[in-house]
Amino acid sequence: MTVACAIEQFLPGHPICYLGDIARTPYGTKSSRTITSYSIENTQFLINQGAEIVVIACNSASSVASDQLRKKFNIPIIEVISPAVQQALKETRSGRIGIIGTRATIRSKVYEKQILCKEPDFKVFSKACPLLVPLVEEGWLNKRETKMILRRYLHDLKNKQIDTLVLGCTHYPLLKHLIQPRIGKKIKLIDSSVSTAQYLKSYLESKKLLPVEKDNATKIQKSTFFVTDLTQSVQQVAEKIFQRPLKLERI
Repeated sequence: MTVACAIEQFLPGHPICYLGDIARTPYGTKSSRTITSYSIENTQFLINQGAEIVVIACNSASSVASDQLRKKFNIPIIEVISPAVQQALKETRSGRIGIIGTRATIRSKVYEKQILCKEPDFKVFSKACPLLVPLVEEGWLNKRETKMILRRYLHDLKNKQIDTLVLGCTHYPLLKHLIQPRIGKKIKLIDSSVSTAQYLKSYLESKKLLPVEKDNATKIQKSTFFVTDLTQSVQQVAEKIFQRPLKLERI
């Protein structure tokens, strides 16, 4: 949802078909085989809805399934990792970059590989943060327990003297207000949601695929939002992210 919201902001007037696989999250604790299987099903659903470009709005799925999706489907597949890596390389001053993400993302070492491929002398420090996704999905965005867990996760990275921290999960932007003071005000946070939306806009511009801008009401009417499960907390988080009432359709 953070990616979809960022895309709305950068591409006003461009219709979005969103699918949130709420029933099977979190992905980050599952095997690569399972994540890939789910990602293929999700992509096929979006294509059946008329999608012409698919954004994998999940770091875990991007890290293990993007190659398989590109082989299987003959449409552009955009993942959230490469745009975030490009932004991190641009922002870092010391070449010391931290990554936080799910176990699946950190285990894949996809961020480390992409960064070191471009800058072999850089230092990359990664930390799996498996408890953060459930906390976000539960709506615990300002709870004392969330703050304590974040402090514990970020302690080692803070000691590594990083100057850039990649939020390697699209849930984490909702915790930026807690992450920034605990990692340090001078540390640049890389929001993969924003980086991906910027990349998508540049891609569409290069292909001359941007529609004529329309008013906000038309945009909202044309966008559709599907979820595989719908609870009160999901609805609340969705409306917090988008800052408006949002119709979620359970499939």
